Amino acid sequence: MSGDSYSEGPEFQEVRLRSDSRGDVGSEISSYAYSHRSSLFSHVGKHKSGPHLEGNLKLCDTIDCKLPNRELSSDVMCCRFSDDGSHLAVGMCDGTIKVYNPANCQQLYTCQDEDTNKNRLPVTQIRFRPFIHGEKIEYSHILIASYASGHVKFWHYTSGKCLQTIDEVRQTLALTINPEGTHIVTAGAEPQIHMYDMETKQKINTMEPSDGHDIMDGHRFRVFAVQYNPNHPHVFISGGWDDTVQYWDDRKVHSIKKFIGPHLCGDALDIDPVHNHILTGSWRKLQVLQIWDFAMAVKIKDVPQDALNHSQLYCAQWLGKDSIICGGTEQNMARTIDRGTLNTTGQLVDLPQGVYCIDNDRNGSFPRVAVGSNRYVYVLKTEKKT
Repeated sequence: MSGDSYSEGPEFQEVRLRSDSRGDVGSEISSYAYSHRSSLFSHVGKHKSGPHLEGNLKLCDTIDCKLPNRELSSDVMCCRFSDDGSHLAVGMCDGTIKVYNPANCQQLYTCQDEDTNKNRLPVTQIRFRPFIHGEKIEYSHILIASYASGHVKFWHYTSGKCLQTIDEVRQTLALTINPEGTHIVTAGAEPQIHMYDMETKQKINTMEPSDGHDIMDGHRFRVFAVQYNPNHPHVFISGGWDDTVQYWDDRKVHSIKKFIGPHLCGDALDIDPVHNHILTGSWRKLQVLQIWDFAMAVKIKDVPQDALNHSQLYCAQWLGKDSIICGGTEQNMARTIDRGTLNTTGQLVDLPQGVYCIDNDRNGSFPRVAVGSNRYVYVLKTEKKT
């Protein structure tokens, strides 16, 4: 394994990976100080004194998610578009969730309660509950969020009401929903992966490695990403600090297959159901972005770093049918890549802090994209290459 296999970037350690205690925010989360910028955004062709765009990315708007309490860090930790792209939920470092209209970037709703106000610990992942035709209309406005406090909360986000809370005795760092929308899967600071019934919220399976160390049929360290394959309703993959991607059948206890390589420290695991390819992004200096064959569990290729701007990755996704988007630290940036040529097609660079989260609305060949850095979410569109 690489020398940095069990170390994280300093920014991520400060904000996201605190001890399991649930103390006051003053001892849990450090604030960051940045000088005031006269211009939040400058474009190519102007002086580059702050974040700017290159290539085929177009800025639609910038959301300032600053919290009213200046003593708290305002860092954006995760973001997610709703299935129809009409809402964008942003999870904050203090446990607040803000829901925006991505068309005009106006804030619509806020999700917080006594638990989140007391713990003041980061939101680590957000997923919108799929709405199935014929269900009660109130089911159409539910999101599920995991927290570093160990809570998993079900929110009716238009009313701001928490419908139910699952309390896991660990830091919960990732969650996903199965393709049928009947189960949720959570992962976190311990190797165990839990599955819950969507309706009853009862735990129905715990997936973990065998006790013996001669076989690695599960994770040994923190897990930061879980992702179902839409073509296989019971099969999902997961990745984290132990440099493996594990395959799971959610009806079984131990993993069914694995490959070795990626060092995941964030939501940097995605599946293309058309080509059956896996995309991984690693927080390290070399071989940061890789493409794998899902069926064979073998690497197809390494995506080279940009010639000028390098980044250690926290997040990566397939973008439309022809592109990839990723983001991270070292050089604080987000980058789009042509899937065929592996060339950089666009960049958002010189950000005030690392990129911890990226999502796209999965609408057509040129989706809308949200990039989270510091207290800002940059809403971008990819443009057709000329």
